[in-house]
Amino acid sequence: MKDFTWAIILLSSVAAFIFVKWIYFKILKIALFNKLVDNPNPRKLQRKPIPITGGIAVFFGIILALLLYNTTLSIAYGLSINMLFPLICSMGIMLYIGAIDDILSLTARTRIIIEALIILMLTYTLDMCIDSFHGMWGIYDFTWWLGVPLTLITGIGIINAINMIDGVNGLSGGICIVSCVIFGAIFFQFGDMSNASLSFIVASSLIPFFIHNVFGQKSKMFIGDAGTMVMGVVITWFVINILNNDTISSGYLLNTKINPVALVLAILIVPVADTLRVITLRVMRKKNPFHPDKTHLHHKFISVGISHFITAMTEIVIGIVVFCIWLLSLYFGAGIELQLYVVLISSIIFVWGTYVIISYHAKNNTRFYRFLRVLSIKTHLWRKDWWKAIAAKLDAPINRDSFYDKVFDMNYAEYEESDKNLEGKKQR
Repeated sequence: MKDFTWAIILLSSVAAFIFVKWIYFKILKIALFNKLVDNPNPRKLQRKPIPITGGIAVFFGIILALLLYNTTLSIAYGLSINMLFPLICSMGIMLYIGAIDDILSLTARTRIIIEALIILMLTYTLDMCIDSFHGMWGIYDFTWWLGVPLTLITGIGIINAINMIDGVNGLSGGICIVSCVIFGAIFFQFGDMSNASLSFIVASSLIPFFIHNVFGQKSKMFIGDAGTMVMGVVITWFVINILNNDTISSGYLLNTKINPVALVLAILIVPVADTLRVITLRVMRKKNPFHPDKTHLHHKFISVGISHFITAMTEIVIGIVVFCIWLLSLYFGAGIELQLYVVLISSIIFVWGTYVIISYHAKNNTRFYRFLRVLSIKTHLWRKDWWKAIAAKLDAPINRDSFYDKVFDMNYAEYEESDKNLEGKKQR
């Protein structure tokens, strides 16, 4: 069946792209009209209010494409993917909670409690948790008394890691696209068609958002907490499937020399390693580990003057490099434990090391730092004619609709006026 299912997966993935493309400007219109925007502040990097409803558009594409996949699969083979129903419910709940957080700003404690409840729901509804290390350190299967807490910690960590790296255009979306494509290829190879379809559908749904988020001007939207929380629970689901003892993936892994812990860590290394570093620094400074600041790797790139696009691409490439290093270790016969150590050392060198090196040179104003400052000017590609042409094409539906221009300009004018009033009060 695998030979024919790939065509259904491809059809559903293309449909996901089309669905998001179709709904995108409708969601944008609603956001602009109702002022559902992320306003600038000293911690954030944008200079103008940006709509924060990109996650809603992405979720729309995912749900419709999964429905199409399930319907087509049922017609062709008489099968369905009913096991994904609890996950879809979890995604829906995360979407609503994230949207509420975008608008009303929930406390970190409230978010974590809800995330924990959702993960517990998935765990007990589907009778699945992280319960196997497949021989790493001599550990194979372990009880749910250890598995459930480990699953909770892992899930909450992944959801918040993806949320916390959502700081520059294209970063969280790009990392999630690459991660889902890799997970999809792995699940397809393992013969897990349900998760393979979900992976590729999610990646395809993110692509239209990613393009507008990076290249668009008036058509730009942020994915928002609604989007990052949905992506977080989906990726948590993928990790559980790889590290659970009774899944299709587990059965495949038992016949290989792959360390599944090293595998999932290599895929998610940038958000996980950067978040661990940031949280550790905050705890050492006796600050709330979930209190936002400007200590992420992307903040360091931006402080040098590197553009959002190059910052995002650099971090995505770092993630791909670490994953390729893990693949090379596997190719050359590295043992189960050694694969994990290779990934950890690579993350220290490429993720933590990059932050430390830039911080050192910035602090001491070295020749290398001054070189980076000069080089950073060339990274602002939005000044290039080809970039402007892409942006104009993406923004075309707005430019053709006077309603968009009116609401867009009104929202920005109101923000600029309130910003001037605030500055006046500060001066007085």
